[in-house]
Amino acid sequence: MIVLGIETSCDETAAAVVDDARRIHANVVLSQIAEHRPYGGVVPEIAARAHVEQIDGLIQQAMAEAELNFTDLDGIAATAGPGLIGGVMVGLVTGKAIAAATGKPLLAINHLEGHALTPRLTDDLPFPYLLLLVSGGHCQLVLIEGLGQYRRLGTTIDDAVGEAFDKVAKMLGLDYPGGPAVQAAAEKGDPGGINLPRPMAGREGCDFSFSGLKTAVRRLLDNNEGLRKEDVAAAFQLAVGDVMVDRAGNGIEIAQGFHANLSHLVIAGGVAANTHLRQRLTSLCQERGLSLIAPPPGLCTDNGAMIAWAGVERLSAGLYDPLDIEARARWPLDPDAKPAPFAGKKA
Repeated sequence: MIVLGIETSCDETAAAVVDDARRIHANVVLSQIAEHRPYGGVVPEIAARAHVEQIDGLIQQAMAEAELNFTDLDGIAATAGPGLIGGVMVGLVTGKAIAAATGKPLLAINHLEGHALTPRLTDDLPFPYLLLLVSGGHCQLVLIEGLGQYRRLGTTIDDAVGEAFDKVAKMLGLDYPGGPAVQAAAEKGDPGGINLPRPMAGREGCDFSFSGLKTAVRRLLDNNEGLRKEDVAAAFQLAVGDVMVDRAGNGIEIAQGFHANLSHLVIAGGVAANTHLRQRLTSLCQERGLSLIAPPPGLCTDNGAMIAWAGVERLSAGLYDPLDIEARARWPLDPDAKPAPFAGKKA
């Protein structure tokens, strides 16, 4: 079974071809970092326009690298949400067109499900496992119990951690995207002597909050001249690591209440590439008797392979979608999850 995957939910245009033997025949990703760098963040209109300009060529490139024709495919998978609606529509409409022209099944994929199922592509990981999804738009702990069976245990009540990295990088005059820039600066800094809060740490449950931490960095910089940006970056990264360990620790306890045999914590999303965070979570897992699974960085960030693999899993289960399915700006993995306390529009 071979599936083409198309991903356009944010600022990467991506296409990939994956089969049910977990072989990635092609995985092409075009980043838009250069287009968005002048603005310090993703501009939806620019992102959508770039997807329109690039998607056809990337699909052709992926098919050429896979040495396949469209008739060789068994299904067409495309992200249908959540994400920037203009970008999502570009990829989904393209997937619909290919499916209609070839007569192949359409698989409208939840972008978060793509991340959630990636360790089954990279590590053949069995259900259940606990997912920590950390990116520019999402920060969640989700218990992955089976295909389509996702139990959200915690989410952010305000900002995602990747957004916090971007905003702090901008405050410090660092490059965009903020995650790699803050990590590089932090490696040269000393967090000692800089006090920053650990929002939500020590509380019950495993919800997150990062808005107050961003504000604390802003006040720190406003009230203290001469601070080295490397030291502030190190202090911020340390605070994030402390919060993540605290929240993930609670999440593990809650997840093991549902599945006593739980043995894996998976970290995915762009922030999963942060080496400090990986080290902290590795230590946590060792203390709790779990293994940390972290897909390769190229499969942690947005990519077409994860969408294609989610399509393989769904098609293998006999699931596919009608051609009139709509794109969604919001699409929770767990539709039955209660809203986070004091949750705003980003929760």
